[in-house]
Order: sequence, then C-alpha cells, then structure tokens
Amino acid sequence: MTTAQVGVVIVGAGPAGLVLGNLLLDRGVDCVVGIVYVPVAGRTVEIFALPVPPGSPLETVAADERAAGHESHHAFAVTAPGRVIPAGLRTLLTERAGAVPDGGGYNKHENVTVLYFRTAHHRRFELRLPGRHDPVPDTTLSLLGVTTGAWATQAVRTMAELRIADHLAARPGLDADTLADHTGTDPDALRRLLRYLATLGLLTASADGTYHLTALGEPLHTGTEFSLHPLALLYGGPFYDSFAGLTYAVRTGQEAFAHRYGQHHFPYFAEHPELGDLFHRAMAASAEMFTPVPDLVDFSGVRRVVDVGGGNGALLGRVLRAHGHVEGVLLERPEALEAARSELADLTGRCTFAAGDFTESVPEGGDVYLLSRVLHDWDDERCVTILRRCAEAMREGSQLLVVERLLPGNKAAAWDVHMLCNVGGREREEAHYGRLLEGAGFRPTACYALPLGASLLHAVRG
Repeated sequence: MTTAQVGVVIVGAGPAGLVLGNLLLDRGVDCVVGIVYVPVAGRTVEIFALPVPPGSPLETVAADERAAGHESHHAFAVTAPGRVIPAGLRTLLTERAGAVPDGGGYNKHENVTVLYFRTAHHRRFELRLPGRHDPVPDTTLSLLGVTTGAWATQAVRTMAELRIADHLAARPGLDADTLADHTGTDPDALRRLLRYLATLGLLTASADGTYHLTALGEPLHTGTEFSLHPLALLYGGPFYDSFAGLTYAVRTGQEAFAHRYGQHHFPYFAEHPELGDLFHRAMAASAEMFTPVPDLVDFSGVRRVVDVGGGNGALLGRVLRAHGHVEGVLLERPEALEAARSELADLTGRCTFAAGDFTESVPEGGDVYLLSRVLHDWDDERCVTILRRCAEAMREGSQLLVVERLLPGNKAAAWDVHMLCNVGGREREEAHYGRLLEGAGFRPTACYALPLGASLLHAVRG
C-alpha cells in the first residue's frame, strides 16, 4: 500500500511555493510531487502530495520531515529579480526573527533557489528566489570572511597605490596586460589581484578579459570629488600596521599606535611630512559629511566663525563659500596650516590663520565656533578642557557646532575601536557629549544627521 506525505505551505507573495522534490533531488531520489495552489485572503496556500511506496527511501525522508514539523510552514516568494529584496528578507528572518539557515539549494528544473530557515522554537520558513542564488553562508564561512578582512584592506590599498582606478577611469576596458604595462607590475600577479577586486565589487570583468570600474570602486579615482584614495593609503598603511596591536590596546587601554611608533600619531606625522600630508588629505576625503552644515544653521546674523582644530579648513571653507558675509578664523597646529592655506586660497581677505594649541587658548570674538572631529581624539577630561577654552572665548549666546560620529551604530562602533587603537580617543553617545557640553557651560539644543554616519551637535554658550 502506498502512503503519501501531504504538506501545506502558505506563500506570502506570488503563486509559488516549496517543492519537496528539491530536498529529494539533493538526496538522489526520483520523485513525483503533486501540487495544488489555492488563493486564500490575498495569499497562496500550496498543498503538495508525495507518494511514498513501502520500502522506499522516501519513508525516512517523510519521517524526518514530520518529526521536524516541516510539513506546514510559511514561505516568502520573490517574483522580481534583484539582490535588494532577498537580502532584506534574509536579514528579516535572521536578525528580526532569530532564524538560522537550515539548508536549501538550486532547483534547475524550475530555475529557482529555495532557502530554508528555522527558529529556536523549530518554526520553519522558506525563501524562494527566481534563478540561481548563493546559499546562506554557514557560520564557519562567515567567520572566515571576517577573519580574512585584512586581505580586502590590503587589496584596496594596492589598488590605490597602483592607481588602477585612475587608469580605468581614463581608459575604460583595459585588459590585465595593458594595465600591467601602465602600473609596472607582473601581468599574472596583477590579473589575480584584479580577479579578487572584482569579487569585492570594485571592478567588473568582461568576457573579453577587460576591466571596468564600478560605482563602489569609483571613489578610488583621484579625480573625483571626495576621493577616498588617500584614505585607502592611510588606513591600509600606518593605521593598518598599528591595528596589529589592538590586543595591547584592549589590555592596557593605551593606544597601539604610540606603542608601535613611540609617540602619538600627531607628533609622529609632524616629523614625517609625507605621512602628515597623507593624513590631511585623508581627512579631507571625508569632507562630504560637511555638505549640509551651512544650511542646517542660521548664519544670517553671523559675522565671524572660528574653526577650532579644523585641519585643512574644509568645513570652514564650505561655510564661508555658502555665506559671503561671513569671515573666518582657523586655529591649527603650524604644520597643518600649510594645507589649509592651499584649501582656502580663494578666500583670501575673508579668512585668517592662527597657529596654536586649542587646549591652551582659542581666538575670541566669534559668533559661531566649529569643533569638527576634534573631541573624539581625546578622553573626557581633555574634552572638557577644550570645551571650556571655547567657552572662555565666546560671548553668551554664541553658537558651538560639533561634528562627530555618534554611538550606537555599527559604523560608529568600528570607528570607536579605531580611536582606541590608533588615536587614544573614543566615539560617544549623544547623551555623553551632552554631559560634556553642559559641564563646560553649554546648552545643547539640537542634533542633525550628516552624511558618512556623522552628526552635527548644536549648542549655545550660557
């Protein structure tokens, strides 16, 4: 007598559902599955029946399916191609529902990929995707991907050092041999690097052996606004080297950069001008975060803006160019002012430069004071000192604008570890900055989101 396994799948979108044959085909079992689709209240209920002859290997399969409670479950069917919706559904199932991958694969007969997930309560979900898709990576492969992240860092740095993006931007569609001629590299070794860069999404490889930049790789082109080329060199160079001392930093609470190089990176870079120049160019590369600032604050009644520790003056320059009636003062270390004079050359007559230490004194007479990516370099005690120096120079009612990355958040968490390891500072929560501001005599009034995961904190003196 032939029995049958009967299952029910509720499909959330589209007239499709799980075919148990996917599982059976994976086990080398020929089978015929009967399927009926029944529309119910905007969904589709899939009912499938599988003949299970006595003595058939399907008896074990059916018993396993029943024991695991897989005969009835919910499914999500994606009917449109693309990567965004499947990625979102995977995230929904794993991060929001707490599910873990539970097998699946590609069914060539229907040209669909079916992925399974199960929760801690043994509820099973199915994700059905048109075409062939990579299975959800297992935890070992995921950990290996994280562990080997350093390879990607160095591949990006090498791409920047060889200026591959510049060559492909100037002459799209170069092959490996031609690129090797332009970069002075070994053709075979370069081809292997290009293949890896393509897997990282920085390049695409055509069937004819030529390469093209992607949108992700475009910022490594030195000719683009806010090029990340110097950042790739800095974070793949000295900061990468000192990150090997992260364990030291965690054990001691001291920065690994100073342990590795003998001093904090500010004086070290000052003694090595080529690194100092790279650092200032790298900081300028992320100046995209400043773009909304001139429009977030009312500068109509402002006459003087003082930028405290503003690096090459990228934020101050953006404010001055947006508001022609405003004058500016940039306070920085002497070695940093050279880059600032070049950045602000078009503002001669409206911008003055002051060499000094903002922990000791700050220029007076400003209506607005800027502290951009300064406070995260220091511990709380030094932050309060800097804020008090600003307060001492400000009139009551003057404004303070602070640009920082705020915790919580994945991006800020990563930068926080970088600050621990390479700078000796830290990223903070908005409330934490609020306490520091209040302790120095400021009244926090607003917080605005900026590009690149940054935020603008607005405070008033007194």
